[in-house]
Amino acid sequence: MDDEAITIKLTRDQAFVLSDWLYQVMFQSDDLEGIVRDRAVWSPIYAISGTLDKALSEIFMPDYAPRLEAAKERLCGNLYGETNESTAPNEDVASAPQAHQIEGGPAGSHGESDQGR
Repeated sequence: MDDEAITIKLTRDQAFVLSDWLYQVMFQSDDLEGIVRDRAVWSPIYAISGTLDKALSEIFMPDYAPRLEAAKERLCGNLYGETNESTAPNEDVASAPQAHQIEGGPAGSHGESDQGR
């Protein structure tokens, strides 16, 4: 089988939003198995997550939540031609958890988990 590497290009906003989503699914909800039943798919998911962790300085910044929301709004605006006021109808953005900072504080990273990456 050919083991040639594949390159995927994302905008910084796409990478940031995907990184947050992967973190939520993999480490906050412990629901990766419920979402992705085929364990063989976990390998590329962990590889993508680890690569994003290394590339994104945003996950260490104290203004993580507002940066994430701004990135989401820009992506939705680009996708749908308009901005998205909220990610959920009744969600308070200020009370949303700062996913990458929950476990380790501002210096912590979901990339430093014990998931074998």
